Amino acid sequence: MPESIRTILKKTNNIERSAYIWNAVNAIMSALESPVLLMVIMRTTGLKDAGIFSIAFAVAALLLYLGQYGFRRYQSSDVNEKYSFAEYYGSRIITCVAMFVAALAYCIYGSVFRGYSATKFAVVFLICALKGIQAFSDVLHGRMQQMGRLDVATKSSCIRYILEMLSFALVLVIADNLLLACIICFIVSLTEFFLTSYNVASDFCTLKPSYNKEKMKQMLIEGFPLFVSLFLNMYISNAPKYAIDAYLTEELQALYNMVFMPAFVIQLVAHFIFNPIITTYAEVWNNGNVKRFRKLVLRQCTIILGLTILAVAVALTIGIPVLGIIFNADLTAYKTELCIVCIGGGFLAYSVFFNTIITIIRMHKTLLYSYGVAALAALLLSKSFVINNGIMGAVLLYAVIIAALAIVLALITFIKIEKELRRTK
Repeated sequence: MPESIRTILKKTNNIERSAYIWNAVNAIMSALESPVLLMVIMRTTGLKDAGIFSIAFAVAALLLYLGQYGFRRYQSSDVNEKYSFAEYYGSRIITCVAMFVAALAYCIYGSVFRGYSATKFAVVFLICALKGIQAFSDVLHGRMQQMGRLDVATKSSCIRYILEMLSFALVLVIADNLLLACIICFIVSLTEFFLTSYNVASDFCTLKPSYNKEKMKQMLIEGFPLFVSLFLNMYISNAPKYAIDAYLTEELQALYNMVFMPAFVIQLVAHFIFNPIITTYAEVWNNGNVKRFRKLVLRQCTIILGLTILAVAVALTIGIPVLGIIFNADLTAYKTELCIVCIGGGFLAYSVFFNTIITIIRMHKTLLYSYGVAALAALLLSKSFVINNGIMGAVLLYAVIIAALAIVLALITFIKIEKELRRTK
């Protein structure tokens, strides 16, 4: 059986075309997971459980970046193999252990200081554990992409997303129990990981980690700006959710997440467009073809702009009715908030894209300052924005800070590109 699974995952007539198609499907599955599960919860156990799930998913999405440590893009663009896979693998084991410790610490904090019930404690930890599987499989997928087989990685990831959604929804509908649904979903996801990602990875690398102290130290130091920038990027995006969790109700948390959902959809759709060509971007830059590199960056910026305009147009017309039907909730009072969220979602896509470009051109130390200032602003302002203006305050906080961050990252990128163009003339 393991051998047949590997054969199926690697089978393709056109690797490049398969990579694009499966990466697109994977992005769609990733974008659908949270809204689909939220929709099922809203139609079964109700608004309160939807609020618990929403904050659990937000915390897990944040801690996912601790587990990944920002190294997927670095690893995928490491065309000269500065570090061996064994070293990437060893560092990922360390960061995933740190992720689980952080998840447990957060749950204990929530229980002691925010009055989390035993059920909420368990749900938050299990969703974090679910994302822990994703964080660990990511290093294997990065190796596959590095070896030119992104299609194999995304097939494995797609299967995981589909099985997670199906198992969670099925158990919740039958048992009407959020905690049990999370437990079964985790078991299914872990089983899928061993049958697909871990199984097929043996054809691309030796699954033996290296823990050379000097190399580990060098990697963790070098990857720190990437980790911090991505971690803080997610914190900035979710800062309103944490404020709502602290100062408002779980019902308002659920409503905010319904309105906020399109922002992540825009980001994830933009991801699937540029994620397959990260290695190409790196090769173009490393070969000194700065003009072509600038052209690629500008083309991606245009695509994200088009997606954002489309999203705002949908928000102004059918957005609220569609979301209302999907989540079985009355959202008619939140049309303005939805439009602001879609604009913010566009800026979020830009910030993630420029983060990737800055990583490729190895300017990632500048990310520490950019994200640090933005995260500090979110931390200081979130309480007053949310308490005084509710959901409107939450979406305004998100949109303004993420827009300012995206503009700063764009300036860093284009200043570096123009300097290189002048230098090579």
